[in-house]
Amino acid sequence: MDYKNVFVYVEVSGGKAKNVGLEIIGAGKKVAGGDKTVAVLIGNDLDDACASAASFGADQIITIKGEAYAEYSLEGYTYALKELVEKYKPAAFLFGATSNGRELAPRLAARLKTGCAADCTGLDVENGVIKWTRPVYSGRYLSVVETPEARPQIGTIRPGIFKRGEPDTGRTVEIINEDIAVASDVIRTALIEKVAEAAEGAVKLEDAEIIVSGGRGLGSEENFSLLKELADLLGGVVGASRAAVDAGWIHHGHQVGQTGKTVGPKLYIACGISGAIQHLAGMTGSDVIIAINRDGDAPIFEIADYAVVGDLKAVVPALTEAIKKLRA
Repeated sequence: MDYKNVFVYVEVSGGKAKNVGLEIIGAGKKVAGGDKTVAVLIGNDLDDACASAASFGADQIITIKGEAYAEYSLEGYTYALKELVEKYKPAAFLFGATSNGRELAPRLAARLKTGCAADCTGLDVENGVIKWTRPVYSGRYLSVVETPEARPQIGTIRPGIFKRGEPDTGRTVEIINEDIAVASDVIRTALIEKVAEAAEGAVKLEDAEIIVSGGRGLGSEENFSLLKELADLLGGVVGASRAAVDAGWIHHGHQVGQTGKTVGPKLYIACGISGAIQHLAGMTGSDVIIAINRDGDAPIFEIADYAVVGDLKAVVPALTEAIKKLRA
């Protein structure tokens, strides 16, 4: 059977395309070679998201619309994507490693009786076979996963791994609207109520270009104010290690790492973070890393581009004041 083209699932929230879907369009092009990279979008209000997918390089767009898809449903979305794959026969299907992508991709793979490489941090292609790179043993090692006989090849890719290029808002591509009806007995769950997350936890770490993160070395919740002042000055956001979150100093929505969010900002400033492998797994895709820590032997310094050995409670305010003077 002839499988061709690469599908990329572009997740949509509030009518907007999530960054990770736009990022992995680039990964799709790497896999596709001479074939098309096809963005797949599901929902009701998709016009803006389609324009984004086109501007970031999709060669073609397939949409699945309808009231049944207005809200994310694991059963409904899996059903629709299975119908789509069986019709178009893509060689590969890439998903972002978001909470939705992490449950949707393996479920689709199981329905199609193919493999799924989860939580990948890289990929290469050899003779049409994707070699997925993913961390194992809490990030201590990297494994390479292949499904040479299975089609489509399915995998989830962490946010921030592939950098988005500059959008070309003048691009126009073919948009195919697929009408896939969902039987009434397919969707077995119903959305009862949507509760907005508290403002303190609503930070979008994945989209941030600058992140100032704090760890156990901060010593208290109050000292996060030092990081917030610096982050605000730089136009960034505040992140945290699991130790700081577990201590109750900051909301879990700020957590970076294996059990938090994977980020890839242009600048990551780690303050009082020792560099446990679980934290590093979530931020090593950063372009530039600055580490501030009193322990000169802290593991974070092994990956930092710039290292400052000192008390963060003195270093961070001094850095903040220096930036203010430069901007004055």
